[in-house]
Amino acid sequence: MKTVKQMLQEKHKDPSIISPDRSMLEALRVMAETEVGAVMVVEDGSLVGVVSERDYVRRVAREGLTPDAQVKDVMTGDVVAVTPDYTADQCMALMMQKHVRHLPVLAGSKLVGVISMRDVVRVTLDEKEYRIDQLESYISGR
Repeated sequence: MKTVKQMLQEKHKDPSIISPDRSMLEALRVMAETEVGAVMVVEDGSLVGVVSERDYVRRVAREGLTPDAQVKDVMTGDVVAVTPDYTADQCMALMMQKHVRHLPVLAGSKLVGVISMRDVVRVTLDEKEYRIDQLESYISGR
C-alpha cells in the first residue's frame, strides 16, 4: 500500500495556501488557478484551517455570505491532518470517518502537502488493478 509520502512525490504539487484575512473571492481564484477544491489556510507559517469550494457554497446558501467574506469566517478550523507515513487505506478510512475530502499533510508542524479523496481513490484503484493482473497471470500460468 502506498504511503502519503509516495503519493505526494507522484503529485509534484505544492499545497495551495491563503491567509485567513483574505477574501473568499481571492481563495476561490486560487482554487480556480491551481485547479483544486480546497486551499490550506496558513497564518504565521502555521496551518490554521482549510477552506473549500463546498464550505463557501454551503455558507452562501445558509447565511448569504458574499465573495468579500473573509476566509477565516468560512474555513474549517478543526483540521484533520495526516503525516507522510499514513497509507492510502488509512487516509480513506479517516476521510470517511471525518467526512472530509482533503487532508493536509504535516511533517511535525510543517505543511508539506495535501491529499485529496481523488488521490486516494486513484491509488486504491491502481493497486486493485495491479492485484487483479497478478492474479490473472498466476491463474493462467503466465
